[in-house]
Amino acid sequence: MNFLPYYCTMKKINLLFAFILTFTLNGFSQITVVKDGRIDELIKKQSEIIPPATSLEIPGYRLQLTFESSRSDLDNARSRFIAQYPKIDTYVSFSAPYYFLKVGDFRSHLEAEKIKSEISAQFPTCMIIKEQINLPRIDQ
Repeated sequence: MNFLPYYCTMKKINLLFAFILTFTLNGFSQITVVKDGRIDELIKKQSEIIPPATSLEIPGYRLQLTFESSRSDLDNARSRFIAQYPKIDTYVSFSAPYYFLKVGDFRSHLEAEKIKSEISAQFPTCMIIKEQINLPRIDQ
């Protein structure tokens, strides 16, 4: 007895049944996805291209000359420093309730110590602070 024709016919019937069952189930099963709108915002934020920083920063030192609660007093101290050292950059920051005057972009503690010793008479509260600095100027 040859069962091959019977086997091929049953295989075709099973395949046809599976095909019909698949499309029937897909037609009846509808899935509704409800998502939070914040997901789209996160996807948009993650896909933004962030340009590289234009100013390179390195670990270094700055001198904190003074801190004042009055901006005008701080500006006076800044102008006195700029008159003496016009090529050294100055930075003003605010952390309530004080304004801080920091100067310089020193790569080493020794460089900062040199300027500190020169200005300690005019700025007795001067101290060396370790923080991220801009690349120092070449023309200093």
